[in-house]
Amino acid sequence: MDFPYLTRFQPVLLSLFRFITGLLLFQYGVAKLFKFPVLPYFANIPPLIYAAGALELVLGALLMIGLFTRLSAFILSGEMAFAYFMGHMLKGGTPVFLPLLNGGTAAILFCFACLYISAAGGGSVSVDAAMGKERDAGGGAFARR
Repeated sequence: MDFPYLTRFQPVLLSLFRFITGLLLFQYGVAKLFKFPVLPYFANIPPLIYAAGALELVLGALLMIGLFTRLSAFILSGEMAFAYFMGHMLKGGTPVFLPLLNGGTAAILFCFACLYISAAGGGSVSVDAAMGKERDAGGGAFARR
């Protein structure tokens, strides 16, 4: 089923999706680095999690404003894939493959959301679009030209 009247909102909705994804990752960075809000599983974290928090804080902020969107999203996609395999699937020593059992559902979703954003760009409401770095703010790599 086709909804042609929704097509005109695609670049703006992509920008909203990018902003919300960045905001959610940014909050994880704040929680890991600044301990706000206080969460028991971020109370005493190893250095690798601090590095992940720094990536989520800085690159999540860049995603929110839409600056260096494609690069930021690509790096975050890789970080989330790494987080799933190292922090969720293999955290108990023996591999637990099901995301419902290992708690990795959010990491998988963030991984593919960021991978999509890295291919699609930041949308029409972004610093990249305002600076002219996004030639086709809603098209992405496989758009018809």
